[in-house]
Amino acid sequence: MTEKKFDPKKLKKLNNPERLKDIPPEYIQSKLNLENPKVLVEIGAGTAFFSKAFQELYPGSVIYACDLSQIMLDWIKENITPENPDVIPVKTEESALPLDDGLADLVFTINLHHELEDHLAVLKEAYRLLKPGGMFFVADWLKKEMDEGPPQNIRFLSSEAADQLTQAGFENVRAYDEGMPKHFLVMGKKPA
Repeated sequence: MTEKKFDPKKLKKLNNPERLKDIPPEYIQSKLNLENPKVLVEIGAGTAFFSKAFQELYPGSVIYACDLSQIMLDWIKENITPENPDVIPVKTEESALPLDDGLADLVFTINLHHELEDHLAVLKEAYRLLKPGGMFFVADWLKKEMDEGPPQNIRFLSSEAADQLTQAGFENVRAYDEGMPKHFLVMGKKPA
């Protein structure tokens, strides 16, 4: 279903600072309660807008900004990496990332879940990438009528995403529908 994939022509929209109000990294950080993660992975990073924001929240960390679009990766290399060498673009397939098992302290997706063809495969890949005790989160559009975002019929309830995390093996799965104006947050932990 390629109509669910993001159109690179909308690149400018991805870098709008207003997105930090809709999906505040500090809010997510407060819910994660992770101390000093060193390796982060964003799946579906787009222009690495949120990769950069999370790398700044966790000084000294390295973040792998993973995407399937070469256009996005080239944009990251030209516009983000020169000033932020700890944001590393990585070419991926949807559910196959060329990174080592147990590499990351934190893996996340933002505004990606509704685009995925095989949710469970992507969640299992995130699980594989995490160190024992590592955290995963998904932030995506609330399933309600609003003037922006993807069509409501391809959005998920936070409870559906939480069930999928549990199926993928995550523990202590928590879902938040409050705290962000247009998005839910679901997170889980890889058992230690």
